[in-house]
Amino acid sequence: MMTMALGTDPRFANTIDDHYSEVGAAWNTVASYDDYAAAQAAVDRLSDDGFPVDELSIVGSDLRLVEKVTGRLTKAKAALSGAASGAWFGLLVGLLLGLFTTGHGWLVMIVVGLATGAAWGAMFGFLAHSATRGRRDFSAIRMLAAQRYDLISTPGQLERARIMLGQAGLLPRP
Repeated sequence: MMTMALGTDPRFANTIDDHYSEVGAAWNTVASYDDYAAAQAAVDRLSDDGFPVDELSIVGSDLRLVEKVTGRLTKAKAALSGAASGAWFGLLVGLLLGLFTTGHGWLVMIVVGLATGAAWGAMFGFLAHSATRGRRDFSAIRMLAAQRYDLISTPGQLERARIMLGQAGLLPRP
């Protein structure tokens, strides 16, 4: 186990293990946290204590793709979803074209744009889902999640950030 002293003051002589040694030297890692909220809280505390936070970064490591299945996807649901997306686009086009009309013509442009967008969106949603031929009959939300979040500092502020986090009790234990 390789250890490093944090600061010269014996009250703050916390040690860190190999987790910080090689990677920490290359990235100037102040600390590693298991979740983003903890890393964000550390930066917030440093900011409150007057630390120059513009010299910090939060870097997510060991990324993984998480896909949360939200339900079954049928051709009707695909068409409905496409219609909703198309309606929003049609509304935008209708509003833009309505700017160049007089009288109640702007309302007609909005309604025509909305209806046309919804119709085309429904058609494209239906056709796009049909083209998969049942290989993906579910809807899902994809997101990236990190295994850990490293708080990175410029070399000149590294030790100071560690000491301040140690004083605040926000420096994770090895």
